[in-house]
Amino acid sequence: MDDRSIAGSDDPPATNVEGDRPVVEASTETEDATVHEEGTELERTISLAGGLSIGVGTMIGAGIFVFPGLAAGQAGPAAALSFAIGAVVALLVAFPASELATAMPRSGGGYYFISRGLGTVYGTVVGLGLWLGLVFASAFYLVGFGHYAAAVFAEIGLSLSINPAVPLGVTFGALLTGLSVTGTERAAAVQNVVVALLLVILLIFLGYGGLDSLGVFGTESTPERFAPFGAMPVISTAALVFTSYLGFAQVATVAGEIERPSRNLPLAMIGSVVVVGLFYVTTIFVATSAFPSADLETFGETAMVEVARAFFGLPGAVAILVAGLLATVSSANASILSSSRAVYALSKDALLPRRASEINLRYGTPHVALGLAGVPILLLTATGQVELLAEVASFLHLVMYGLLCVALLVLRRNPPVWYDPDFRTPGYPGVPVVGALASFGLIAFMDFRSIAIGIAVMIVSIGWHLVYADEISLKGQI
Repeated sequence: MDDRSIAGSDDPPATNVEGDRPVVEASTETEDATVHEEGTELERTISLAGGLSIGVGTMIGAGIFVFPGLAAGQAGPAAALSFAIGAVVALLVAFPASELATAMPRSGGGYYFISRGLGTVYGTVVGLGLWLGLVFASAFYLVGFGHYAAAVFAEIGLSLSINPAVPLGVTFGALLTGLSVTGTERAAAVQNVVVALLLVILLIFLGYGGLDSLGVFGTESTPERFAPFGAMPVISTAALVFTSYLGFAQVATVAGEIERPSRNLPLAMIGSVVVVGLFYVTTIFVATSAFPSADLETFGETAMVEVARAFFGLPGAVAILVAGLLATVSSANASILSSSRAVYALSKDALLPRRASEINLRYGTPHVALGLAGVPILLLTATGQVELLAEVASFLHLVMYGLLCVALLVLRRNPPVWYDPDFRTPGYPGVPVVGALASFGLIAFMDFRSIAIGIAVMIVSIGWHLVYADEISLKGQI
């Protein structure tokens, strides 16, 4: 058996390569774990709360604490509509993704579903794209964390000779990768605590700010046209901020570790989009009521700190600084975890070398896969390019989301014998058709550089498939 042979895992069909012929490994799926002939590896230890915290915690970071200033500068108060458009597109994909996840509750998420529904070529493109898309997203979150940490230093009057944003982002990226190596349960526990604290702070802030903006009390809202720059910037801003909605798909990448997947996967994926979408729209409404869009753009990545200062003074600024740190940490933590699981799933299917799916005997985590996620994340974080990182992540995920919808249509039209999902997409086939068109259509409004980098990743992925994995067939297997 060559380097592409596969050890037992919770993620069948682990496709072994013997000579020139792929061989499917026997396995049985339960609500507790996936058991193979060679034993059980990843256990189902993530509860519904853990799944929701991965989805909500990932999405709420960039959307609320990094994007308001950037989005308002591009679309004005209509940036709230941009976030709403992103939420609708995400929901159109979350329904088909939930159906696929309950039919195939395995780690790897979108990659796994597409490789089984559309074939190995599409799976390779999406799998490598998912890995790198999460790498770009993680780097984006870590850069945002660095900006908030730098703002904390400025708030306490600590002057540094260099901007600490990038060095701090890189440092915490390394720490979070190390945390994920020590166990999924520890990473999930940190995620739950961080998200709970974050939501408490946000509910207080947005509750007060929303009432103030509506004129119930406090100052009058800042008068400004809803869409001062026209309709096109609203759509292009939706493409930019779509990175904010990557979290629901990250729940699917750890599907092999979700307890009671038939129930908890749809609730975690769809519920996280609804909850976070409401938070986003409210945040932009509050922010653009407190300041004109031009001022918010000037404030940049930490615009929400100044909004909180306007409502609550110094205590409000400090509270949002803390919340921003929590949010960006939770986003990066969940993204690093999910990126490693994409690598793990690719390796189990022999699309990457076998060693990438090795499990740490002490902690029970895919430590090599975590390294393959963590190292490029740190390198990209060092660039500090916020908007470019966000849009490349959005591009790669939108391609995956569109293909997810197509995979559902293919599997429903000619279902394999094993296809028996516990959740069915409402409004079929309209929802997946519109979801695919919306996902692919949003790409057209992105910056040219982001599209070029995304296409380059896809071309490299196809080349990798042709050179390394051309003999492997995954379509219709489970």
